[in-house]
Amino acid sequence: MAPEPSRVGKRGAVVIPAALRRRYGIEEGSLVVAEAREGGILIRPAVVLPVEVYTPERKAQFLLSNAVDADDYAAARRAVQAMGLDPDAVPHYKPDGA
Repeated sequence: MAPEPSRVGKRGAVVIPAALRRRYGIEEGSLVVAEAREGGILIRPAVVLPVEVYTPERKAQFLLSNAVDADDYAAARRAVQAMGLDPDAVPHYKPDGA
């Protein structure tokens, strides 16, 4: 594909040629990333990942399963109890010696 000139409009808006938008799946409202490069500016589609929201039960599972020793596990159990949950009711892995 031959380079196509575009004009920079108000507020720095640049029109991306339709063929390039179709090729790279860029639609109205799509997010793009602009990066400074040695030879100019690279504009590419942005990757957006959803934010994962953890439930109290999942947080408790992380705390309990990531304990590295008996003391850490005991502290995790106290933290889970402070969250109002029963550590024994949360599926998790116990460290050796706990």
